[in-house]
Amino acid sequence: MPQARIRGVERVYEVLGTSGPWIAISPGGRRGLVSVKPLGLLIAEAGFRVLVHDRRNTGASGVNFEGDGESREQAEDLLALMRHIGINEPAYICGCSSGARLTLTLAMHHPAAVKALLLWRVTGGDYAAKKLAHNYYHQFIAAAEAGGMEAVCATDHFGAMIKANPANRDALMAMGAERFVASMRRWLAGYQAGANHPISGIPPEAMRRMAMPAIVVPGNDFIHPRIPGQTAHRLLPNSRYAEIFSHDVEVDVDFAAWDAKDPTLAAIFIDFLRDCEAGRR
Repeated sequence: MPQARIRGVERVYEVLGTSGPWIAISPGGRRGLVSVKPLGLLIAEAGFRVLVHDRRNTGASGVNFEGDGESREQAEDLLALMRHIGINEPAYICGCSSGARLTLTLAMHHPAAVKALLLWRVTGGDYAAKKLAHNYYHQFIAAAEAGGMEAVCATDHFGAMIKANPANRDALMAMGAERFVASMRRWLAGYQAGANHPISGIPPEAMRRMAMPAIVVPGNDFIHPRIPGQTAHRLLPNSRYAEIFSHDVEVDVDFAAWDAKDPTLAAIFIDFLRDCEAGRR
């Protein structure tokens, strides 16, 4: 799988398809590109070139905790990766959950790089704000304070990253617990500063300024409730809305059910992409 050093971090990525308009897809949570590759392959079969990638601190990419906020750093990474592989024109930017936050962050700071937005399972609400603060930051702060970087390396997430890329262990150990905790607390503060917005991390006034075409597919669980998706649709001035599930489920994330809907989601996105290409959006 291709690798590139992007903004000081080793990044793993893959391009699906050989011709057609570009679309970059970012996974949710801290999942790697394998979680969105099946969707990407379906979209590539419809005549698009699809970039899927392991963000920093996910999958087999490198670890790096610089900057004031995770979504902003990952958005800047994506833009630099796009330029690295030759995407110099506006592209379709697509993301799920934290990947949707990355997508909106890129549109907020670099609107000229974004042809249209494709969002699914947008995050918002008090439950998500508290749960994700723990999942992304608190648990790793607690591990480092209790057992140093050995304990961080033994967590499920960073343990999987080390298995995928053994060099990540050396990078984590070299940080030391004090620097790691300071970085996690800085990113936690950045996350919490925007966690109470209707769409986590993105000011409503910024979304109202995003004039590019958009499509929003809401979630249906505790971390991705339906309301943030509906709100995103209302805030984005040129947005289309489509639901996949008509019922809500009482779980944090229903990965299996959503994975099974990749063909349906791909069909919704492909219709939208074709309308954009035809000038109907």
